[in-house]
Amino acid sequence: MTDDRREHLIRFYALLDSLERRVEGERKLADCSARMHWPRRGVYFFREGGETRSDSGTGPRIVRVGTHALKAGSGTRLWTRLSQHKGQAVSGGGNHRGSIFRLIFGTALVARHAHSFPTWGVGNAAKGNIRKAELSLECGVTRVLGEMSFLWLAIEDEPGPGSLRGYIERNSIALLSNYVRDPLDQPSPSWLGTQCDRERVRKSGLWNSKHVDEEYEPAFLDKLTLLIAATGDAP
Repeated sequence: MTDDRREHLIRFYALLDSLERRVEGERKLADCSARMHWPRRGVYFFREGGETRSDSGTGPRIVRVGTHALKAGSGTRLWTRLSQHKGQAVSGGGNHRGSIFRLIFGTALVARHAHSFPTWGVGNAAKGNIRKAELSLECGVTRVLGEMSFLWLAIEDEPGPGSLRGYIERNSIALLSNYVRDPLDQPSPSWLGTQCDRERVRKSGLWNSKHVDEEYEPAFLDKLTLLIAATGDAP
C-alpha cells in the first residue's frame, strides 16, 4: 500500500505542477486581495516555507487543503474563505473563531513561545476586551500565515453533501495524511505543526483535522486530472 500511495502522491504533485502553470503561478496569502480575479468557488492547496517533499519527489509539500460552502444554501465565496484565513490588513489581526486554520495555527504559536491565551478558541464569539487581549496572537498568526503560498482550483459546483469540491478536498487530505500509516513526505523537524494541540495535525503532517484518518479513493486523481485540464490554457 505504501508503494501505491507513493505513486499516487507523485501523480498528485505532478497534477499540482500543471495547475500552477495554468493559474500562472502560486500566490502568497499576504499579497492577495478581493481585487484579484478569483473563481466563485474552488479548492485551495497551501504550501509552507521550509516544508519540502522527501519521498514523492522534490519541491514544496502541501500542508493544508481546504474549500468552502459545503452546506446546502451556503453563499460563501472562495475569496471570502481565504480572507478569513488571511486576517485584516489594517490592524494585522484577524478572527480565529471564523477560521479553523487560524485557530489551530495559534495553538502551535502559543506552545512554541510559551505564551498564555486562555480564551483562545473559546466560544463562537468574543467581547471587545477578549478580542483586545488576543490581538497580539492574532497578529502573529496573520504574519506567519501571510507568508504561506497556495494554489487554487476553480470548481463551480453548488453547495451540498455531494459537492465535487468536498470530494476533491476530502480525498486530497486523505492521500497526503500520514495519520496512523507509514509516513511519506514527513514534515521537517522544525515544523510548527508538531506543537499544535490537535493530535491529528501533529500526526498527519497537515494543518487539517478532518479526513486525515480516512482512506482515499485513487480514482479521485482521474477527476482531478480533468478539472485541472479544464483550467484555462497552459502557457
